[in-house]
Amino acid sequence: MVKVASDNISLNSKPETNALEEKCEILDIWDILSRRWSLLILKNLSTKNVIRFNELKRSLKDISNTVLSDRLSELEKEGLITKKIYPEIPLKVEYRLTTKAKDLEPILQSLSRWCEKWKLKK
Repeated sequence: MVKVASDNISLNSKPETNALEEKCEILDIWDILSRRWSLLILKNLSTKNVIRFNELKRSLKDISNTVLSDRLSELEKEGLITKKIYPEIPLKVEYRLTTKAKDLEPILQSLSRWCEKWKLKK
């Protein structure tokens, strides 16, 4: 450490860099999960092994087809869900959680319990 005008300045920035990198990783995943409907989509997908688009839409009141489609595409791009398209008429599309997203299940369950505990009275 170098003493400059009564301030301590560390020449070794590794601990600060690690904390900053960790903070950035948390912000990255929070950017994904904080998008409207993303957490609810993951929560609903975690209750079943496989779910189809319309079934998922029925479970999420007030979501439009466009928004649901966009969120599913984003979650797929981030590696949190997989999409399987069956070449049938009508088109059959199934979604499921990836192993990466399944690791979030305990966090989603804890968050759900926290919400129930601190639910606001309307």
